Amino acid sequence: MSSINQSRRRLFSRKKNDAVHLPWVKNDIAFTDECTRCDKCISACETHIIIKGDGGFPEVDFSIDECTFCKKCVEACPEPLFIQTDEAPWAIAASIQTTCMAYQGIWCQSCKDACDAMAISFTMAVGKAPQPVIDTEACTGCGACVAPCPSDAILIKQ
Repeated sequence: MSSINQSRRRLFSRKKNDAVHLPWVKNDIAFTDECTRCDKCISACETHIIIKGDGGFPEVDFSIDECTFCKKCVEACPEPLFIQTDEAPWAIAASIQTTCMAYQGIWCQSCKDACDAMAISFTMAVGKAPQPVIDTEACTGCGACVAPCPSDAILIKQ
């Protein structure tokens, strides 16, 4: 009996666990089952952060820029994929990885400078560079902190 190569099987999966889909997408739907890949959201995005991801489905790429929550992707989409835009846009927030320059002893606060929500602060530490702290309650998940980070240490995730 031959075994199934699971890594090859994943090639055909339409789901990508770490993909950030559009803001205000309904939680109770399978995005890849409802999205028709029409690309209207990609064209409408004012910061051009919506890209074609795996399988041609739209994904947000915060390495390009931030989400301004302009709602243009929601307005452009012909499918019933979204909740009301007066609700929270998504349940994602920034997290800082061990590659952060501050953890390496280098004074860097580029993420804090980019954060309009002031969700990132730095605490002073004796003999170290100030250490980053993210207030996940204040973080909107806009991704403004991602692109300016010189060490790619910030991820936006659930």
